[in-house]
Amino acid sequence: MNSSDTQKLRISVVSYLNSRPFMEGINRSGFSKTIDLQLDIPAVCAAKLLDGRVDIGLVPVAVIPLMKEYHILTDYCIGAEGPVRSVCLYSQVPLHQIQHILLDNQSRTSVALVKILCQKLWKISPAYTLASDGYETQIKEFVAGVVIGDRTFALTNKYAYCYDLAEAWKTLTGLPFVFACWVSNKEVGPAFVAAFNEALRLGISLAPEVAAKNRDQFPPGADLEHYLTRNIRYNLDELKREGLRQFLELLPQSLPAMKIPE
Repeated sequence: MNSSDTQKLRISVVSYLNSRPFMEGINRSGFSKTIDLQLDIPAVCAAKLLDGRVDIGLVPVAVIPLMKEYHILTDYCIGAEGPVRSVCLYSQVPLHQIQHILLDNQSRTSVALVKILCQKLWKISPAYTLASDGYETQIKEFVAGVVIGDRTFALTNKYAYCYDLAEAWKTLTGLPFVFACWVSNKEVGPAFVAAFNEALRLGISLAPEVAAKNRDQFPPGADLEHYLTRNIRYNLDELKREGLRQFLELLPQSLPAMKIPE
């Protein structure tokens, strides 16, 4: 973006801990001055990108097939190459006894992923309900629940079983998983993308600092630095792109498959 631009691009960012290194880089680099930045939960971020209220979003990848036009920007994402720690299925009984799964209403991607894992990996056929706020208290007996994001840090050891969805995806496919990536609904110039990439790269390098800055907002003992530097993997490399392709191919029939550009 150059000085002749009269309208700033509108960008929606998921307001979770794992996106805060991105935010740190955007702010520390001064890139925030060139954009209109908005913080949202994943579902709202996706809705804004779909209906044109923003131009770019750090969106759950399951929204990509719903877009008339999309462009995956930057070399970075919210991904995992093993356990992600913050997208889990919690249960008081082992997998084969689960009869019902409550689905987190904040992310379309986690909803699709747990259904794929139930069918392809775990070989179970539970009923599903899109849950409302506070549903964590309903996880009991044969009712399990998918919980994502920062809320998971308060659930450590609260339930008898915790199944990490990114780890399960790696077991199923041998590939990393991409939960969210930077997507635009229009063409964006290469100079803007280069500057955006640099801001994000800076932020990722500051992840330990971000962890320390946010420690007081999470339960005692939560290892935020490990989460941001080991669980979350930010580089959108070829293996993650392949994992993303396979995930989109496995989405329910109601979501048409789309190829991810190289």
